[in-house]
Amino acid sequence: MSAHGSHDDEHLLRQLGYPQELARRMSGFSNFAISFSIICILAGGITSFHVGLCSAGGASLGLGWPLVCLFSLVVALTMAQVASAFPTAGGLYHWASLLGGRACGWCTAWFNLAGLITVLAAINAGVFDFTVATFALPTGTNPGLVKSAVVIAMTFSQALLNHYGIRLTTRLTDFSGWLILVVAGVLIVSLGLAIESPDWSRLWRLENFSGQPEGAAVFPPQSSLPWLFCLGFLLPAYTITGFDASAHTSEETLGAATNVPRGIVRSVWVSAVVGWVMIALLLLAMPTVQEGVAQGPAVVPWVMKRTLPSGLAWALLAGIVAAQYLCGLAALTSASRMTYAFARDGGLPCSDLLKRVHPTTQSPSIAVWMAALASAALIVSLRYETIAAIGTVFLYISYVIPVAAGYLAHGRTWTRMGPWSLGRWYRPLSAVATVGCVFLVILGVQPPNQQALPIVGGTLLAMVLIWFGLERRRFRGPPSGVRLR
Repeated sequence: MSAHGSHDDEHLLRQLGYPQELARRMSGFSNFAISFSIICILAGGITSFHVGLCSAGGASLGLGWPLVCLFSLVVALTMAQVASAFPTAGGLYHWASLLGGRACGWCTAWFNLAGLITVLAAINAGVFDFTVATFALPTGTNPGLVKSAVVIAMTFSQALLNHYGIRLTTRLTDFSGWLILVVAGVLIVSLGLAIESPDWSRLWRLENFSGQPEGAAVFPPQSSLPWLFCLGFLLPAYTITGFDASAHTSEETLGAATNVPRGIVRSVWVSAVVGWVMIALLLLAMPTVQEGVAQGPAVVPWVMKRTLPSGLAWALLAGIVAAQYLCGLAALTSASRMTYAFARDGGLPCSDLLKRVHPTTQSPSIAVWMAALASAALIVSLRYETIAAIGTVFLYISYVIPVAAGYLAHGRTWTRMGPWSLGRWYRPLSAVATVGCVFLVILGVQPPNQQALPIVGGTLLAMVLIWFGLERRRFRGPPSGVRLR
């Protein structure tokens, strides 16, 4: 983009109340790539594959995936319109503050930050579990300690890469976007050629696999197939998260008012379509669905090793591990930008420290390391599925608060839109997004993720007490800007 275009970005940012501090070097593709890399169908779509399969069987994959992805696309479309009007690093927090007030913004910031950090922990924990299961790596006599040490080291290596700035991180996330497309594409073509007589009915057949696999059940035994089908929604819901990264890197993106909303929407629909084909073929490649269920979390590498030529299977599995690691790298980038943006407005303890930008790399380096430390602390306390469920719940709550605030403000206090707009479709779609989020929160705290209920409930209670006890008087929120009307 021309220098004039970059000047327009900086002028709009100043209208919203902020100076240009971060390096603005990301292209439209790079903005798409960072969200696409965090969604990463080779991460959540594979490490959580068993969550869908072990609920209501193939129907949870063939029917449940596109149904939930359609909901995610609705959320993405409504977020994109708000992002076009307010392209700042604070993203959802800034939107919620402008459209719904200081309390709305403060709550959104904490939910989004907690969700980003939790999802980063889930991604890196999933990388470890998948790598150990795939390559049969030894974990010694204390596997929990080994896992914690390896995941913490992995998180710190991602922080080190982020520390050196957006130029290096952008190159890696661009590479990650292409890596995901290439690996998923080769996997899809290879599986398609290997399946001789597909049983298409698997894609819509409802089967009760609660209580399985034996000894390591994904969901406790129960009789309701419709409810099990709904519980399987956690697979696509967890996978299709992180697309707010396009918003968090708004101040580093050229042509942000147009490229950021495009990045949000494109990352969701591309992931949804390619991911659906991939998981459907994995399902069809199994000898039987019951045999696949018996593998538990190791089901995907088991299918690939049985179905594909040995050398190809191992090469693809290595590519999947690399994509999962880079998914964590992009997730940390997003979490650090949210930390920086919230600290910039005084919303965090030690905000003066966390908002500092490195003078050479133009990266919020201290925010990077704090986000990495917070994520690493989660690894030792919760199981992977619970961490993923909590992160999903927190993120979707943070997605929907500004969307719901936009529903109330649209055409009233919010009349000036950006160049990317849904027009009259914004309000009905934002209503659908809000109702769907409430249902997703209910699903996310069901057994075996019942630990999520006191965590989510306790977070809500703590936020109410802290806001009314302290932050309501102290926290001023972001600059009001001039873009509402």
